[in-house]
Amino acid sequence: MLIDTHCHLDAPEFDADRDNIAEQALQQGVSNIVIPAVAREHFDSVIQICLKHQHCTYALGIHPMYVDKSQLSDIETLKTYIDNNNPVAIGEIGLDYFVTKSNLQLQTYFFTEQLKLAKQHDLPVILHVRNAIDDVLKYLRLYQLSGGIAHAFNGSFQQAEQLIALGFKLGFGGAMTYSRALKIRELARKLPLESIVLETDSPDIPPEWVGAEGRNTPLELNKIAQVLADLRGVNVAQVLDITSANALKVLPKLADLCTPPHVLL
Repeated sequence: MLIDTHCHLDAPEFDADRDNIAEQALQQGVSNIVIPAVAREHFDSVIQICLKHQHCTYALGIHPMYVDKSQLSDIETLKTYIDNNNPVAIGEIGLDYFVTKSNLQLQTYFFTEQLKLAKQHDLPVILHVRNAIDDVLKYLRLYQLSGGIAHAFNGSFQQAEQLIALGFKLGFGGAMTYSRALKIRELARKLPLESIVLETDSPDIPPEWVGAEGRNTPLELNKIAQVLADLRGVNVAQVLDITSANALKVLPKLADLCTPPHVLL
């Protein structure tokens, strides 16, 4: 089993061949692709993709980089969607101080309101965090959620340990594949494997062999898993088994939704 815990399959980069990519990934052993929404206008599209492809599941949320384009009423809309649908998590949500802190109050409002919804519905969250881990940790402690995934984690060992203590798994993907990414590779090598989940974040954060000119897709997940295995000096089968078990633990609804891979012989 192989689970892509973060993939924006609804992105326009996949408009030409989305169905083909989804089915190819299944044939290559990717038993589940988690598609997090980033804004209100994406809710319907991610749900429709997952209705069409049974091995795809969705999370619903408002990304910190989209709050300026969002309406305050989108929080109530999100609550209605959660009540009427079956997301595996609230996400992609969080704080991003890398792009700007000028809208800090608005980012914080959307983040904390979505944490409240996750608490009310007993759902995990999928976090986007850039240059803001300490503030995110502060709010996670305040709302005491069931856990979730810190997507594309690139913080310190100490911050990783704090997230793990709060019930979070840490997402590793394309950034880990670059030889120059010394900090991320050291984290991937030394953190407990039981705390790591795999992701592509496609079409974003392409792995080194795809590069800036190529297109990142869920089809890269097997090679990303091999990189993690190589960094840790273990068999890739161990990485597949443990990271998949980690994903199922932190996103328990996946257990009922994962599709057995139709691997071509």
